Amino acid sequence: MLEDITVGTAGTLERLVTDDYCTTRGEYQIFSTPDLVLLLEAAAIEALAPHLTPEQDSVGTTIDIAHQAATLKGQTVTCTATVTEVERRRIRFEITATDEFDTVCTGSHERFVIDLEKFGSRLAEKAERIAQS
Repeated sequence: MLEDITVGTAGTLERLVTDDYCTTRGEYQIFSTPDLVLLLEAAAIEALAPHLTPEQDSVGTTIDIAHQAATLKGQTVTCTATVTEVERRRIRFEITATDEFDTVCTGSHERFVIDLEKFGSRLAEKAERIAQS
C-alpha cells in the first residue's frame, strides 16, 4: 500500500486552541509553537495512515517551519500536510496552518515509513543497554 502514496496525498486536522495548547505572552494566551509542531506532524501522520499496513508506521525525521502569526485561545487552527515527494520510504510534505484570519505557519516536514517489528527490536536493544548501564 506504500506505493499508493503519491504527490498530492494530504491530511488535514483542526484544533480548537484551549488552555492545554497555549503559552502566555503579555496578557494573551496564544497557541504555542511546540503544540503547532505536534499538530503539523499529526496531519502528516493522518495523510499516511490509510496507506500503511498494520505492520508499518512512520517517524518524523525533519521539520522546518516559519511560525508567522499568533493564534489566540478560542480560535481554530487548521493544519494541512501535502505530500511533495516520495522516495521509497522517505516522504516529504509541504505543511501549512491557518486560523480564521491568518496563515499561521508554512514549511516542510519529512517522515520515514518504518517496519514496526524491526524498529521495536532496535528499541528493545537500546532499552537493554540502558538497563545495563
